Parts: sequence; C-alpha cells; structure tokens
Amino acid sequence: MNPMSRMRWTTSMVLLFAALLAAADKKDKSKPPDAEHIDSGSFGVFVKGQRVLTETFRIETDAGISQVKSQLQESGGSASVQKSELKMSGSGELISYTWSDSNSSLVVTPNNEFLLEKITTASSSKPAEQPFLMPSTSAILDNNFFVHREVLAWRYLGTACHTEGGNLQCKPSDEYGVLVPQDRTSMRVRVELVGKEKLTIRGAERELLRLNLKGDAFSWTLWVDDKDKFKLVRVLIPDDNTEVLRD
Repeated sequence: MNPMSRMRWTTSMVLLFAALLAAADKKDKSKPPDAEHIDSGSFGVFVKGQRVLTETFRIETDAGISQVKSQLQESGGSASVQKSELKMSGSGELISYTWSDSNSSLVVTPNNEFLLEKITTASSSKPAEQPFLMPSTSAILDNNFFVHREVLAWRYLGTACHTEGGNLQCKPSDEYGVLVPQDRTSMRVRVELVGKEKLTIRGAERELLRLNLKGDAFSWTLWVDDKDKFKLVRVLIPDDNTEVLRD
C-alpha cells in the first residue's frame, strides 16, 4: 500500500480529525476562517415502518472548533424533545458535550485523565457527578442521536483508510472507546468496512458504502455515500425493527 495515497478531505473534516491534517488544503492563516459548513439535514427514525422521531442536525467548524448540534422531535410534534451539542478541538479531542430535555440536562467535559459527567434533574438541588477513566479522544455516542454515528464513521474512514488505484482500502476493523452519556456508561465498539452495496431507498437504486457498527450487545449497519462526502444515508437496527433514513 502506498502511504502517500491518502484520502483527501475538506479542511472542515480535517479540523474534525487530526489524523488527516497532512492531507488538508493549506489556507491563509493570517486571518481567522469563517464558520465552515460540513453537513446538515435530518434523519427520519422508523420503527416497524412507522416514523416515530425526526433528528435535525448541523455540523460545522468555527475557529478550529468542530460543533455537532442536533435536536429530536417526536412524529407529529412541534417542539423539540431533546437537544444535544458536541464540541471538539481541531485534533478531535472532546471540549464539551451537552444534552437536555424538558426535565433534565447533562454536561460532559474532560478533567485530567477523566471525562466528568454532571447530571441535573428537576428534583435535584445540585448536579450529580460521575467520572469515567477515559481519554478526551473518546467518542460520544448518545442515545437516539444518529449524527454521532456519522461522526464515528468519518473517524474510522479518516484514520483507517486510504485510496489505492482509485479504490478505497481500509483496515478490516477498528475499535473505539465511547461514552453514552444518557445511560451513564462507557463501552468498546468496533467499526468494520463491508464494501459497496446496491440498495433501493425511496424507490431509487443507489450504490453506497456499507459499514458495520458492533458492540458486545448490539449490531448495527450503516450506509454512507462515498460520492457525497461520506454522508450517512441509512442505518438499520434489526433487533429493534428500526430503520433510519436521511430525508
């Protein structure tokens, strides 16, 4: 494999994952860059074919900080029921993660060798704290936020893959430590490249890149579009009869 034949990404993705800095386009550093849009849109969450949630998200970088904002709405509802914001440094390290609903909120920040989670509820007078012995490079995969899965897929593709002869070549799999803040738990997950697959989405045939996301107690399938900045298009969770589609 030719180590010089790296995948080329936009500068915004490079800011998200420091491993790709060598492939980034050089820009004038004499003036700060404007906020750069990476991806935005919405995912529909379907259980047994019925839409139950809509996730609206936006990913951008601003002054070297990557921000992933998302909100969830129940089907037919007008107000968001959950919100989250993930901030990372240009080297991909966690700066902060915040989540809230109508009854509670939480924030995760690095604290020396730990990640510290603070949880506030309507009935509590002071936040409860829970430390996790995890580095700041750990991924956030919170419940119901599928944009976090897109970010993890980009991380795998950006650090474990390169192009050779115009074809994508990746390590068979890579493992990551992740935090699930709403569950107050950490775990190890594995991302695996399966390859190109043809599938029909909303009546149109598409060829997408399939990845498997696995943990000790779950197995998900992700499809990303390698012709459109590797955006997440579909997620299948067979054990829960759940399908997620980009709108």
